[in-house]
Amino acid sequence: MLIDSHCHLDRLKLDKYDGDLSKAVAAARERGVEQMLCVGISLDNREPVVAIAEQYDEVVASVGVHPLDVEAGLASVEQLVEWGAHPKVVAIGETGLDYYYTQDHKSVQQESFVVHLEAASQANLPVIVHTRDAREDTIELIRKHGNLESAGVLHCFTESWEMAKQALDLNYYISLSGIVTFKNAEELRDVARQVPLDRLLVETDSPYLAPVPYRGKPNEPAFVREVAEFIADLRGLEYEELARITGENFHRLFNKAA
Repeated sequence: MLIDSHCHLDRLKLDKYDGDLSKAVAAARERGVEQMLCVGISLDNREPVVAIAEQYDEVVASVGVHPLDVEAGLASVEQLVEWGAHPKVVAIGETGLDYYYTQDHKSVQQESFVVHLEAASQANLPVIVHTRDAREDTIELIRKHGNLESAGVLHCFTESWEMAKQALDLNYYISLSGIVTFKNAEELRDVARQVPLDRLLVETDSPYLAPVPYRGKPNEPAFVREVAEFIADLRGLEYEELARITGENFHRLFNKAA
């Protein structure tokens, strides 16, 4: 079962589909994608993301505030728990820390991340974590405030194997996007070779980061197949086996989506 474990369907570039999201969903289905997790990133897009999940049987959703969106408004623990009770909402996030562009809002990002971790623990839902140039703080806050039972995933992983090992020790999963196919991503391919198969997920993060051979073009859930095929080849597996394993992993972590 091939699953796109992280995409932003509300942001897809739909010119090739005449602006029709249903055609993009159908295109993914035709390539074997049986489920998609449409990820919330702000207070403003929560309702559109959940509405998309309500519209399509193969789509589930998450609710959260991305670390680069915290200045536009924070969610409370109570709000996230309430939103997480929706039958199509299977995770809290995308949350986390991103110090790549600026460190001016570190304290606000950390406050928001803690809120999401505590809400996920109360709601018994996994957390979708974005981390960039914030390795130590990300792991430390997960360790202090996370729930090892529901745990979560470091999505679109681009960090070191050392960080991946720390996350794995905290019961987290590692999700790889099209970046793993990029020519200059050998360090990430080394991570892809080492992540235990029962902790591995695949994603597009569409409309961003289209895999080779679509790099530079708008990404979409249909292209998660290229990510899965590439990693299968990297691991010496048949594509169908890698798709089955990562699909089972998805449903183990996001058990509300099963």
